[in-house]
Amino acid sequence: MKKQKQPRNKTARAGSGQAQTAIAAGGHGSLAAGATPHAGPDDSQTTAQRLRAGMRSPAFQLPFLVFLAGVLTVIASLTIPHEFAFFELGYLFTLSIYDLVLAMLGLSVAIGMAERRGDVVVILFAFLGVIAPMLLFFDPIFSAILQSPLGHELFLIAPIAVMLSGVVLWLPGRLRRYAAPIAAAVVGFSFSLFIGLDDFGIGIQEFAFAAVLGALWILAVPGLMLRPFRGAWLTIPARIIGSWLMVIGVIVTVSLYVPFSPDAPPLPDPNLQDGGMMPDAPGLPPLDPAIEDGLMDAPDQFGTPPSDDGALPSPAFGDNPLLGGGRNREP
Repeated sequence: MKKQKQPRNKTARAGSGQAQTAIAAGGHGSLAAGATPHAGPDDSQTTAQRLRAGMRSPAFQLPFLVFLAGVLTVIASLTIPHEFAFFELGYLFTLSIYDLVLAMLGLSVAIGMAERRGDVVVILFAFLGVIAPMLLFFDPIFSAILQSPLGHELFLIAPIAVMLSGVVLWLPGRLRRYAAPIAAAVVGFSFSLFIGLDDFGIGIQEFAFAAVLGALWILAVPGLMLRPFRGAWLTIPARIIGSWLMVIGVIVTVSLYVPFSPDAPPLPDPNLQDGGMMPDAPGLPPLDPAIEDGLMDAPDQFGTPPSDDGALPSPAFGDNPLLGGGRNREP
């Protein structure tokens, strides 16, 4: 007798064939129940690899060398005893304007986060596009500003520039692309006012050129160093920096409106008589000419003239026992 052939399970073979096809396709579709998904690459290793690759790229190494050259130049200027040239005074002057330095660093973070190189060029062009005409024609432009309503509020330009640079870091990428050049123009306008009013009034070209060069170093170099590492991870740190800048701008603005204490003594005016003291300010009694010439010691009490024998009168303590007097025994 011939043995009967048992029917094969075609449905199971078809199902296994479909599963093999799905696995061979390498898709990330739905897995069967109880299947274990493949583990993705280690995020820490990927971040470390990107960090090493960014540090090895010329886009980071060249700005880093420029940054080191600037730092070494400033250290040499401050540590080596010598007479400062106007060129050195220029970039040291830029570093002394702390609020605008913070505003430039905020814009530098925006440069590091820019999506395209053209956006970086626009920010730098807006910064220099305001500074160049201001320094070339400072006297007529500044006279026109003083005659305008802006002339009474010029002291608010620097705090506004700091706050604008902080606001830029809070905006999304699409809005930051247009707001960053505006903030750069305001920072450049404020910086040009500082240069024009502090170049000793004679328009020294070396001083102004070095000051602008130092500002470009602060504005561009840190951002260019940051660009090889740009990504979504920069959003939170940029907003933290932006919050600090906005708070600093508010503090500086409030400090400009804080009135002086009414109880503070008046400041001396060297243009007035009586040793530069105000006429209504309390002054010391006049000294004896012998005391001024050093022939006689000054008494402890300037209001009581010395006696004829040269002995100082004893102070009257009254009946206060805390000052050495006796008790009042009268009823």
